[in-house]
Amino acid sequence: MTHQLTEADISRVLARFYDRVRADEQLGPVFQVVEDWNEHLTRLSEFWSSMMLTTGRYKGNPLSMHLVHAEKIQPAMFIRWLELWHQATDELLPTQTAREMQAKAKTIAARFSLMICGEKLIADAVPQPPTAPTPYRISSLFDETTLPRALLGAHALKAGTWGIVRVEEGQVRYREDGISSPRLLEPGTPAIIPPEISHNLELAGPVKLRVEFHDRRPVEIYQH
Repeated sequence: MTHQLTEADISRVLARFYDRVRADEQLGPVFQVVEDWNEHLTRLSEFWSSMMLTTGRYKGNPLSMHLVHAEKIQPAMFIRWLELWHQATDELLPTQTAREMQAKAKTIAARFSLMICGEKLIADAVPQPPTAPTPYRISSLFDETTLPRALLGAHALKAGTWGIVRVEEGQVRYREDGISSPRLLEPGTPAIIPPEISHNLELAGPVKLRVEFHDRRPVEIYQH
């Protein structure tokens, strides 16, 4: 893969994804069986580390663990699971890496749907990459001296507004509530800013960057 996926990337994706799963009307009740979410996320990190990085860290059998709760699982839940997985990976990973993790998830969902529910996934129902939206506004080119001080303090975009930070020269750190470690942004590695999520930038030295604003969630952001 072009982007070097890290254990930290996997942890960020899983944290955001399962926050949404637990709050989801369709999936949330199924995941109420999880008693220790710290332990569960650790095990899932090991699973995806083994899947994507071939580390061999995961030693369990995920299918057998889900079969125990087969009576609570419906085929449509796998489609919803994939929808939320696409959202989290598109928001936090470069496009090619997100697509690779989405392909792995689709394979897993297809197998689980067949083995647990006896039904194949409907291909047309599986989320497809949407068309990239055009930003309605792009900021001027900022450097470390002209970057608005407000961007260095905690702030959030209004409801319905998404942003992209694109670094053209140098590096800057992007910090977001709910994610323990800041992301290092540099040319070719931008960041999606979700609406209503507190975030801020941290200077890491000389930098030149722009901020794009969108009225829907951006995709394919790593092709500029």
